[in-house]
Amino acid sequence: MLARLGFETAALDAKILVGQALGLDALALATREQEPVTDGQAALVADLLQRRMTGQSVARILGEKEFFGLPFGLNGATLEPRPDTELLVELAIKALPESGQFLDLGTGTGCIPIAILANRPDAHALATDINPDALEMARLNAARHGVADRLTFAQGSWFGALHVTSPIGECGFDLITSNPPYIASAVVETLASEVKDFDPRLALDGGPDGLAPYRIIAAAATAHMAGGGQILVEIGHDQGESVRALFAGHGFADIAVHKDINGLDRVIQAHHLKGQ
Repeated sequence: MLARLGFETAALDAKILVGQALGLDALALATREQEPVTDGQAALVADLLQRRMTGQSVARILGEKEFFGLPFGLNGATLEPRPDTELLVELAIKALPESGQFLDLGTGTGCIPIAILANRPDAHALATDINPDALEMARLNAARHGVADRLTFAQGSWFGALHVTSPIGECGFDLITSNPPYIASAVVETLASEVKDFDPRLALDGGPDGLAPYRIIAAAATAHMAGGGQILVEIGHDQGESVRALFAGHGFADIAVHKDINGLDRVIQAHHLKGQ
């Protein structure tokens, strides 16, 4: 059924969803494939397959997605973590100074700061999101991966969340990270069903030209950064030069555009010069 509807990963999707419905891993599915299922089990399989046929992703159906080798719980307020963002995490792990403090804006599932902290046990972070439901899921994910004692959360829009009292970043953050919404408003409706119909619009829509969040971040970031600190933001594949210009216009230097494994622009890295 999935193959006839054009799902490229139909066989894999079906195997994962049947395993989920029956509570069996891949090995058990293979070794017990001749066992009949009950009517109740068949109904569970049918329900999960129906959800997939509507365009809902397998990760949404399962309620979690792997990112940087770690499973992250999802809810309706969180963007589904994607492999493209792992480049930002790799760069952040290298960019953070010893015992560094960093800020993650628009954290969603918390996948960026949690993945960084899991690989940098010396670091501490503050993560913000405008949606309280997203922050609740991020808190659960932080506890799941043992970094809750080093990750503080604050609700609010971008830097507006920093009115909360926190020891993190009192002298300025060593690093700011963000995977902001960067899809132009008119383009959102053209995206695949599993994205436009199930990912939260707030996490996708970057305004008329897709650059609205970068303008906010570039304009306000240095007020919250330590001298010599860095910023890392994910970008759309065609936004490298535009976002580079925005950060250059606000005094950032040594601006680099990093490409993903497909050779597409994916992350902007910029430095806040000491004394500015």
